[in-house]
Amino acid sequence: MDLTQKEKTLLQDLKAEEELCIEKYTKYSGNASDQNLKTLFGDIKQVEQKHLDSVNQMLNGTAPQSGGGTSSSGGSSGSTSGSSSGGSNTTTGNSSSSGSTSSTSGSSDSSSQSNSSASNCSAEDKQKDKYLCQDALTTEKHVSSSYNTSIFEFKDTGFRDALNHIQKEEQQHGEQIYNYMSQNGMYS
Repeated sequence: MDLTQKEKTLLQDLKAEEELCIEKYTKYSGNASDQNLKTLFGDIKQVEQKHLDSVNQMLNGTAPQSGGGTSSSGGSSGSTSGSSSGGSNTTTGNSSSSGSTSSTSGSSDSSSQSNSSASNCSAEDKQKDKYLCQDALTTEKHVSSSYNTSIFEFKDTGFRDALNHIQKEEQQHGEQIYNYMSQNGMYS
């Protein structure tokens, strides 16, 4: 498909944002004190890499199949499987209104592990992890907003659907980070 100049520019911007997300999550996974947070950041980084691959595919004029090529992390139904989120966070699934009580299987165990693991960190380490989470959450808000704007600028339905799918996953990342912060007393 031939892209307009505006579509190409938007995709180039999204590509740069995805590259930054990958860089951040790589660093944050290495810098987090809590093992569950390290895992969460690592899992999100893997999904961001799939997003980058999808954006690159779109830059080459091809719409990714099955909702952006990242269906292993949840598809467009709003729920995620354990494959993209590991077992480190508790409310990756069913991002509708059900909250932390109706998440993927094994969530109550990981919730306990998440809370006890983070509470075993020193106050300084917990503060450092909180900073990483705040920055990651702010980044996810920005990236989701960028996808939202881009969706309205594409003429091809396949491209719009792929961008919409990625945006939903960015929102899920924000929810995962928010839930981690909330469960660990980092969000007021």
